Amino acid sequence: MSEFPMPHLHLSQANSQKAFNIIEQCQIKQAWQSIGAQINLIGSLKMGLLAKHRDIDFHIYTPKLDVAQSFAAMAQIAKNPKIVHVKYRNLLNEEDSCLEWHAWYRDEEEWQIDMIHIVQGSKYAGYFEKQAERILAVMSEQQKETILKLKFEIPDNVKIAGIEIYQGVIEGGVRNFEELQQWRVNHPQNGIVKWIPNSL
Repeated sequence: MSEFPMPHLHLSQANSQKAFNIIEQCQIKQAWQSIGAQINLIGSLKMGLLAKHRDIDFHIYTPKLDVAQSFAAMAQIAKNPKIVHVKYRNLLNEEDSCLEWHAWYRDEEEWQIDMIHIVQGSKYAGYFEKQAERILAVMSEQQKETILKLKFEIPDNVKIAGIEIYQGVIEGGVRNFEELQQWRVNHPQNGIVKWIPNSL
């Protein structure tokens, strides 16, 4: 029998449903598709690993990056009165080579929606989609439970990337916060965590 506290699982499922409702309310997919973009859900929501951090992640692809078109898609999303703040960064001259959008949705709670606009065929195109697919393919139910338990138990003032937790649990056999802390000491990460699990 699993020792995983079911309220955590139920809360994760409830938060995921809220997230999908927000995506629909804000017509996020439709806004990007209106400029001919392909939009892919990635991150914790995609993998069923959304916990207490209310964020939604997308990667968006077009054959070329047109700043005006990117703004046009975001203008449609920002029409929703519950979108209370939008942040934009032009990273075309950086390693990421993308346009980075962050929108904050506020209702009873505040959610952050991250939308990374990338040119098709660039360095990171498809990388995080593949990463999510591989994690879903190799992650056992017990590992999923452990990951969610950790995500809910990690103190709010401790910043640990989700991918570090996934790697620690799936590859390192981490079972609790103390073991996760030791794993991070032994496997320090800087910048983007480039890890895709092998078949286990």
